[in-house]
Amino acid sequence: MPLKKVARSGAHRPTDRNFSSEYPRGRKVPRKATRVSMLRRRQIFFSAIAIGATASVLMAGRFLDKLPWPGGSETNQSIPAELDLSQAKKSEVLALADVPPAERAERLMQLTKQGSSIDRQRARYLLANDLIQQNQGGQALPLLKDLERDYAVLAAPILAKRAQAQAATGDAAAAEKTWKQLVQDYAASPMAAEALFQLGKTDETYWNQALEKFPAHPRSLEIAQNRLQKNPKQPQLLMLLARHGVHLEGIKPLLDQLKKDYAAQLTPEDWQAIGFAYWENGYYGSAGDAYEKAPPSAINLYRAARGAQLGERYQDARQGYKSLIQAFPNEQETGLALLRLADLTDKPEEAMGYLDQVIQRFPEKAPEAMLSKSKLLQAQNSPDTALQLRESLLQQYSNSETAAEVRWEQAELLDKQGDLNGAWAWAKQIVEQNPDSEVAPKAAFWIGKWATQLGQQDAAKTAYEHTLRQYPESYYAWRSASLLGWDVGDFSTVRPKLPQVVKHPQRLTVPAGSATLKELYQLGQDQDAWTLWQVEFTNRLKPTVAEQMTDGLLRLGVNDNLDGIFMLSSLDWRETDAEKAEVKALQQQAGYWQSLYPFPYEATIEQWSQQRQLNPMLVTALIRQESRFESKIESSAGAVGLMQVMPDTADWVAKQIGLKQFNLQSPEDNINLGTWYLDYTHQEYSNNSLFAVASYNAGPGSVADWIKELNTADLDRFVEKIPYPETRGYVESVLGNYWNYLRLYNPEISAKLASVSKQHQAIANP
Repeated sequence: MPLKKVARSGAHRPTDRNFSSEYPRGRKVPRKATRVSMLRRRQIFFSAIAIGATASVLMAGRFLDKLPWPGGSETNQSIPAELDLSQAKKSEVLALADVPPAERAERLMQLTKQGSSIDRQRARYLLANDLIQQNQGGQALPLLKDLERDYAVLAAPILAKRAQAQAATGDAAAAEKTWKQLVQDYAASPMAAEALFQLGKTDETYWNQALEKFPAHPRSLEIAQNRLQKNPKQPQLLMLLARHGVHLEGIKPLLDQLKKDYAAQLTPEDWQAIGFAYWENGYYGSAGDAYEKAPPSAINLYRAARGAQLGERYQDARQGYKSLIQAFPNEQETGLALLRLADLTDKPEEAMGYLDQVIQRFPEKAPEAMLSKSKLLQAQNSPDTALQLRESLLQQYSNSETAAEVRWEQAELLDKQGDLNGAWAWAKQIVEQNPDSEVAPKAAFWIGKWATQLGQQDAAKTAYEHTLRQYPESYYAWRSASLLGWDVGDFSTVRPKLPQVVKHPQRLTVPAGSATLKELYQLGQDQDAWTLWQVEFTNRLKPTVAEQMTDGLLRLGVNDNLDGIFMLSSLDWRETDAEKAEVKALQQQAGYWQSLYPFPYEATIEQWSQQRQLNPMLVTALIRQESRFESKIESSAGAVGLMQVMPDTADWVAKQIGLKQFNLQSPEDNINLGTWYLDYTHQEYSNNSLFAVASYNAGPGSVADWIKELNTADLDRFVEKIPYPETRGYVESVLGNYWNYLRLYNPEISAKLASVSKQHQAIANP
């Protein structure tokens, strides 16, 4: 089908998807960045090509004989054992892992006598640990007596718990003896670092051993920080923190101190570690400076140049990209460098030269380069050549993400002109040729909308069912379910719903790490498991799929929800076929999706949602989008906490409800104030959740203006026409989150979706 010439502005380069070369792994992002942009793999915006004559289009009726459509594969492949998140046999003790200690104590005591052999051991350990946490170490000691002989997988942690219990009873000598036994019998275990830390309180030679043998252990980081407080001029300790304390609050001043005071002493490998620490925390300009002195690899040279570009040192960036191209002409990062250089130059001919190199040498990035070149040609008054290049893009790289975006651009243009058959035809190409593209769910859904407008009800129904079948996790799946009459709520009926929630009774198995770590995690000993992981996780720059999944789960376990969700969601950016297959194996499991959509602060959300008469799943969905459940996060604009409440708004709401004192970092206060305001925005718009959620993001004034200016007869069209891209994405993300909570945890909807989608069937029936 011939392309139509499109008029559109606002183009910029898509964000790099390469996990190891662009995205920070643990970045603490401000409010605006926690929105949809953080989770999308790519965003491509297209620039000016003047509108020309109407293109010929295929009529919609030509597609009806092809339904149901082809799409992404629904075949559920077998899951490799190492990626099976639910390997453990059912255990009554493991099912109690997340039950509060007071509520499980009696049953655990029973299981210490009546359970299976492994459950008796687990019950003893878990009950003993609960008692220690309650300062009842004396009662814990009988439970721990000789337990390491029968429960070998936790032998080292058992000794640590015994020493803690002995110390709690005041028997310091016994505790010291046990700590020394732990160091002697399990010298290679990361648990020995805890023993060395405790022993070092009276003899600092033990601390020296901890720093030497377990530099990544949190206790070693604590030792280093303590010593630096006494004497900050210790570059070896600063480097230890730079290498292993990337996640620490206040790491940047330490990195700055290394750069300022000890530059002459640092090796290239030191600079690489410093650059990585800066990069992970989002200080890209500083990272670029450090990577310039790191060993010359493709990734290091790329980050040096990219950091300079993000730090607005454009001449340094250009020179850095050129150095990369010369030193590593065939590496993946070189293709990115050429694209960056094309962006940085103001000379069209030079830019096209860079883009031609990408087209000729880097086929995976060629579609993007062809599109960029077409824009340059258009700007040089060569619209016909630009159009030919786009047509060539569609022919040569028909299955690419860029081709899908070009097709959707055409569909949108024809829809705007009232040519619904033409729009349908272009969207149908996406469904057939780009089924795994980011825009495919939208294309499939809008075929249903256009079919309805054309009076083709059967085709519309087929399109909506296809969207549910192929893209069950998408916002458009929710819209499809709603338009098919499922009891999932519509824009105007979501608020009052109270969906049933049913969770999996037993924890997942993390796919990487030692047997000890896996056992601790399944027992709900999140902090201990996370501590072990800091030593075991040595492949941080380029983690395997299993390691990244494990890191995400363990972060969620210690309430590092922002980074935990980021680690899980960014698995989808993997690029090799082998890695994609591993990610697909994870995504066939309910545990993966339920980890992406967790329920932190469930009781507090439930309490205030009930008081405000709000759907608790909608509130949870909004909190997930606003803060990723980070209670102390603060945006660049000053919004604070779980529901990202602005202080001025909080003051106003507090006056309305008579709340004299509050702390926006307190989950209780924040959800109290945030749900009141969400209730207020609903009341402002007759309980329409689309308008209420948009107003929560953009403010009531903006939404009121949009309602006046835009046609509200079709709210799906209204969403697409929201002038603020952030708010448009925010609405889709919040309501998409709501849908995912519904499909994952509500038995009725999950079963109904499973009857339509084999992809969801595997999740609904693990």
